[in-house]
Amino acid sequence: MYLVHSWLNYYLWDNTLRLKPKEILFIHPPVVRPCEPPPGIAKLAGVLKRYGVEYDIMDANLEGLLFLLRRPMIARDTWTRRAIARVERNLEVLMQPAGYRNLDRYKQAVYELNRVLRMQDRSGGTEVSLANFQDRNLSPVKSGDLIRAFEFPAKNPFYIYFESRLGEAMENDRPRWVGLSLNFLSQALCTFAMIGVLRRLDPNIRIILGGGLVTSWLRRPGWRNPFEGIIDELVAGEGEAALLSVLDRETATGSDIADFNHFSPLPYLSPGLILPYSASVGCYWRRCAFCPERAEANPYRPIPFARVVSQLQSQIQILKPVLVHFTDNALSPALLKTLCREPCGVPWYGFVRITRHLADLDFCKALKRSGCIMLQIGLESGSQTVLDGFCKGIDLNVAQRALENLKHAGIAAYVYLLFGTPWETEADALKTLEFTIRNSGTITFLNLAIFNLPAFGPHTDALNTRPLDTGDMFLYRRFEHPAGWHRQRIRRFLENKFKRHPAIAPIIRADPPVFTSNHAPFIAPFLL
Repeated sequence: MYLVHSWLNYYLWDNTLRLKPKEILFIHPPVVRPCEPPPGIAKLAGVLKRYGVEYDIMDANLEGLLFLLRRPMIARDTWTRRAIARVERNLEVLMQPAGYRNLDRYKQAVYELNRVLRMQDRSGGTEVSLANFQDRNLSPVKSGDLIRAFEFPAKNPFYIYFESRLGEAMENDRPRWVGLSLNFLSQALCTFAMIGVLRRLDPNIRIILGGGLVTSWLRRPGWRNPFEGIIDELVAGEGEAALLSVLDRETATGSDIADFNHFSPLPYLSPGLILPYSASVGCYWRRCAFCPERAEANPYRPIPFARVVSQLQSQIQILKPVLVHFTDNALSPALLKTLCREPCGVPWYGFVRITRHLADLDFCKALKRSGCIMLQIGLESGSQTVLDGFCKGIDLNVAQRALENLKHAGIAAYVYLLFGTPWETEADALKTLEFTIRNSGTITFLNLAIFNLPAFGPHTDALNTRPLDTGDMFLYRRFEHPAGWHRQRIRRFLENKFKRHPAIAPIIRADPPVFTSNHAPFIAPFLL
């Protein structure tokens, strides 16, 4: 127990000063990449700050991973022994700008930290990494398994940390509510284990659960809540109104700015604070087939551009971030023009759609002057037939000019390709290979993925499908590909032909392992 308390006192705050009861404790649960603060909780905190609600925040993801990395353990092989001995040195590599100048040294640090995490459970029942959590005996898409994680939290590898840290928070903060933000499947089992610990510490505590994954659950057709008696409130979509309601506050209009004050002192695994910022909710395009925003009826609501600029300027002045991460589904051309006129003042990156704006070299140069260091581009395919079927609204000739212009302007292009959509054949995949080879000199990073068919929607109903998982909360389905272009064939194509091509292999090797696009902006300057 000394290890837990000494670690917390070293990294966090003097809890003797935090004795005033809080109305709510927000928790960011493991496991997601621990490189930047969670924007959703910071946004909710900003709302409560305006209403004068007493709250506290716990980044249990960062804290829990660092706890496991520093926990004494016995190594049984040379690799693990070396990785344990170099934990502090490897953490320093990821937290210093110099650590990104040598890609091989950076990769070694990430792989060795992952090795320490993966060796935490010698029984082989669970596997922890810097970006994921898996349990061979429990599935996050089975409500019964999530309930078992709640019932038996001591089986979770984070349990010692959960018990000590949550016990300390409940004693010092005495919150009426605990809110957990569950966005990804990699967080689900740990989230329910934390709720299990909370219920044992205080059976009367009120639990509210929201986030992206919860939204997808609640908006499934025929949803029925299997967590009665475990969770008091489940929230879909933006949580501000629901949160104010359970806290007996009336919703009012006004401009709320996210509150990152609880997060900014924490030792995230990046060379300085990354400020996540969303200038909109939803997607301005909303025409892509299988679009989750459209399937979940999420409206597009952009923040007025003048407010975006003022909020960013205020946050940057207070927090002094080294990088701004726009978390929007896609930054609109109108917002990009605004950023060109009124730059952030620090480097930034985010997702964009291929539009004719990017085919204008002067526009790309203006983006660079605004601080743009990298753009994430969901190109998806190098076949125009596939793009048209997907309703992407992308012209490959425009895409090629855009990539050339970004390269010329000094902006890294992080390109996403998606294989196995219903419209793709092997011939189309070869066209994507040819397009990538032809533009390999202008693509800085590549993300290759195999299509997962959403479980519900009009396009899904038109295919011959079966459940991807046996759970009752699955979000994807397997399907009989119309052209026989199935996952096993795609994997062989990617591994044996696509990734091994001499023009593409160096791009694949340049991608930061585990952290991928989150750390790519720090590596990009040494690749351009």
